[in-house]
Amino acid sequence: MAHTFHGVDAFRSAAGQDLGAGPWFVVDQGRIDAFADVTEDWQWIHVDPERAATSDLGGTIAHGYLTLSLLPRLSSGIFDFDAVGRAVNYGLDRVRFPASVHAGERIRARAELVAVDDTGAGALGRVRYTVEVDGGTRPACVAEALMLVLPEPTSPGDRPIDTPYRAP
Repeated sequence: MAHTFHGVDAFRSAAGQDLGAGPWFVVDQGRIDAFADVTEDWQWIHVDPERAATSDLGGTIAHGYLTLSLLPRLSSGIFDFDAVGRAVNYGLDRVRFPASVHAGERIRARAELVAVDDTGAGALGRVRYTVEVDGGTRPACVAEALMLVLPEPTSPGDRPIDTPYRAP
């Protein structure tokens, strides 16, 4: 069950906590092919099952950026928000792809809220995601995502997203 942060202050107070792991998710060949079409990255290691099967890979593998792009989906089973204006992606730090995800494998994310800094407009959280491959010994992806969490506006004209953020 996903943890719900009830407001920006609850998010701030969770700094340093392990948020746990989400449910398993299958990365199938159809998703890999669709990602290849969107990004126009049709390298054979991703989209040619016959050729990939005869290589040292043993089959097709997901794009690293596909694995990364699944973080919102994977994290939805770990945590969500209530009583906030919005939570927006602010960027990524330290992204690595230590292991491949083969077509048909299951992955899940583990999340740790490493730190939360006050921005004046809200809170900037640093969430470390480790994407595990079911049965694997190394993670498929390790990334630190920056998430800006803004409070609910106090009046209809409030636009806290326009408040400039200065990194600490």
